Amino acid sequence: MSTANIDHYIGGRVVAGTSGRAQDVFNPATGSVTGRVAMASRSEVDKAVAAARAAFPAWADTPPLRRARVLFKFLEQLNAHRDELAHLITAEHGKVFTDAQGEVSRGIDVVEFACGIPQLLKGDFTDQVSGGMDNWTLRQPLGVVAGITPFNFPVMVPMWMFPVAIAAGNCFILKPSPIDPSASLLIAALLKKAGLPDGVFNVVQGDKEAVDALLEHPDVMAVSFVGSTPIANYIYETGAHHGKRVQALGGAKNHMVVMPDADLEQTVDALVGAGYGSAGERCMAVSVAVLVGDVADKVVPLLAERAKTLKIKNGTALDAEMGPIVTAAAHARITGYIELGVTEGAKLVVDGRGFRGTDAGKGCDKGFWMGGTLFDHVKPGMRIYKEEIFGPVLGCVRVKDFGEAVELINAHEFGNGVSCFTRDGHVAREFARRIQVGMVGINVPIPVPMAWHGFGGWKKSLFGDTHAYGEEGVRFYTKQKSIMQRWPESIGKGAEFAMPTPK
Repeated sequence: MSTANIDHYIGGRVVAGTSGRAQDVFNPATGSVTGRVAMASRSEVDKAVAAARAAFPAWADTPPLRRARVLFKFLEQLNAHRDELAHLITAEHGKVFTDAQGEVSRGIDVVEFACGIPQLLKGDFTDQVSGGMDNWTLRQPLGVVAGITPFNFPVMVPMWMFPVAIAAGNCFILKPSPIDPSASLLIAALLKKAGLPDGVFNVVQGDKEAVDALLEHPDVMAVSFVGSTPIANYIYETGAHHGKRVQALGGAKNHMVVMPDADLEQTVDALVGAGYGSAGERCMAVSVAVLVGDVADKVVPLLAERAKTLKIKNGTALDAEMGPIVTAAAHARITGYIELGVTEGAKLVVDGRGFRGTDAGKGCDKGFWMGGTLFDHVKPGMRIYKEEIFGPVLGCVRVKDFGEAVELINAHEFGNGVSCFTRDGHVAREFARRIQVGMVGINVPIPVPMAWHGFGGWKKSLFGDTHAYGEEGVRFYTKQKSIMQRWPESIGKGAEFAMPTPK
């Protein structure tokens, strides 16, 4: 079987790698190698930065309305090719096709938001701040900016970044995950079809060498990152050390609180979808069910029944509910956590390690397959509670009341997403106000904000001052300039030695 070469995109064209390094790309469902992705050297990163820097003056000077028109044309291309993008996601990540379609749709939402950039860049104006003097603000682009994105959302997460960045007048360099890189080149092709000038959007494939080159490059003004907390911390510290504006979204341990008055059928549906959807490989996946009072004895058996009957198939099957694990290494890591949970004393209710690829479909016997795993009686001191597993493993923690549930969640080092299922409006209001987490759902299991609100957690789930996309994204990719103006006829005679004050 032939494999595709997956290269860079620099200055408006696909550029073959020259570093001599490459990495296999797999189909997780079959375990077969489908491509070879180039690993960029520092010199290749330099070429991408040079192309972006050369394109920046003209693009920054392009009126925002004309930049928005390019994005509108890109939006048309995305809608025409959304299933093609979804198929690439399924082929290289493994998530089921319907989930991949949803990923593309949520990325498109941000493009639609960025099309409103003429309104979003409007500044403030104050007439007559002092005698004969006016004051106004405007926002201007930073220059060359970069995005380093994870494997679990190869389309959506890049679209959290580059549409807003380029709409604001920046030139963008995308460094996608080498695990599922093909979507990045299709995105580049669609942007070119939409009329985006060469050099405004570039792709460098690669690993840590490319990341470090971007973090250390003097002409890269800002870096956005989404991934695990240790790497997010490294990205933030290294980028800041080199004088860059950095936005680094890290890991998560998302809880769902189930109150005794919750609708059990809806709650179990939500836990199964949020815990096992995309094989748990979501930064907003629910990995801990916090069961309040005697509701645990009702919820756990229902969860066990659903976990055992998940439709685990090749993602191309339209009725599939869960696909494979993304890589063999990820499969081994998740397996190790399940073994650890048993050693730590949690009750293993459903063991997903027994699932075999032969049950997933034809040709899947060598894929990276695993079933849903369910633990009960998980304790806060256990590593399977404290650490992000990033797989189809759901742990149940039992607490006596609402107050204990809130204390448990607030004590965790991560603060990405959380939800509470209840019928009580007072409980819902108190939960939303008291919980120390950045994104909160009330009877919503995965509370990913819409494109105009912005995405980001608290504590060790976010390094930096701003959330992704939305108005905070516009602020991240621009710098404010304040202008004060008056004319000779309104300037008094003589030098002024006192601090200027409104007159």
